[in-house]
Amino acid sequence: MTWTSKFPLSLTLAGLLLSAAGTAAAEIRIAAVGPMTGPLAAFGDQLRRGAEMAVKDINARGGLLGEPLVLTVEDDVCDPKQAVAVANRLVGRDIVFVAGHGCSGCSIPASRVYEEEGVLMMSPASTAPELTEAGGDLVFRVAGRDDQQGGVAAQFIREQMPKARVAVLHDKSAYGKGLADETRQKLADLGQTVVFSDAYNAGEKDYRAVVSRLKEADIDLVFIGGYYTEIGLMLRQAKSAGLDATFMAGDGLMSADFWGIAGGQAEGTLMTFASDPRKTPEARTIVARFKENGIEPEGYTLYAYATVQVWAQAAEMAGSVDPETVAAALRGYDFQTVLGEIAFDAKGDVSVPGFVVYRWSEGSYTYATGLTN
Repeated sequence: MTWTSKFPLSLTLAGLLLSAAGTAAAEIRIAAVGPMTGPLAAFGDQLRRGAEMAVKDINARGGLLGEPLVLTVEDDVCDPKQAVAVANRLVGRDIVFVAGHGCSGCSIPASRVYEEEGVLMMSPASTAPELTEAGGDLVFRVAGRDDQQGGVAAQFIREQMPKARVAVLHDKSAYGKGLADETRQKLADLGQTVVFSDAYNAGEKDYRAVVSRLKEADIDLVFIGGYYTEIGLMLRQAKSAGLDATFMAGDGLMSADFWGIAGGQAEGTLMTFASDPRKTPEARTIVARFKENGIEPEGYTLYAYATVQVWAQAAEMAGSVDPETVAAALRGYDFQTVLGEIAFDAKGDVSVPGFVVYRWSEGSYTYATGLTN
């Protein structure tokens, strides 16, 4: 069953009654949480900008159920302990919905707090399967899963570089290790051997020891589960050391800051991410407005927008912002969003266009293949 509002979000029955009565509107408080500072602040910017634009658009149409949305932005620095602290603060502020967190290692422990306290959360970016496998009724995401993403990476490697000597690295985070493990397993299922595996410490500046081991193993392709800051540094150091290998990673590279760190050394780097939502007809108007404001809605910007957008549609359909009522609506209908038509399964996972492979070139990325999950 597909649900699409017949009216702008302000023209619900509740909104009309409040308007007719001249009642002063109360506030509906929601939050967006991600790494607003620290090495992954570029991802935080994407999440914040997407959520802010969605709230702005909803309020411009009169709000939700006749009431304005008020957005609180919180910073978890992609640190699990900070994420739990943020979650505990938010549940005491009458927050009914959280668009976040960004990093899987933050979303997983924070989701337990929200579930226990009765707050609905929906991550725009966390891809670790554990989030929804172990989550509760109030846990959702609009991002895909690493078991899907790892499969696409492995399929590409097997089809395009069947004789490559492959290394798989990860940064020990829930996201990085999870994606690396999924990719390694999918490669094994396809009959391709990973000849070198290792972990590295996020936040370091010198990865020459890792690079040296990759050279000794005569690696042709390095798949990394991690984020753009460390991968950019490692790639630059690898090229300087004469390691002639292709680097590939997941959606942790989905920021222009990656090219800023690695520079021209990033030419030809591969990454997996969902089909670019900026290219969908549903996003055309929103993308234009972002650009008018000097913002390129790259990466997870539109995913953050869709997170607020689909929650608001479900609340409108339910006639309530009560988290359990909205959660039931989210699982019962299909919704029209900037990502296209989406729906959620019983676990809170989303139906979105499949992952594809991109190639970085001259400071931006384009499709490298049409393979999907």
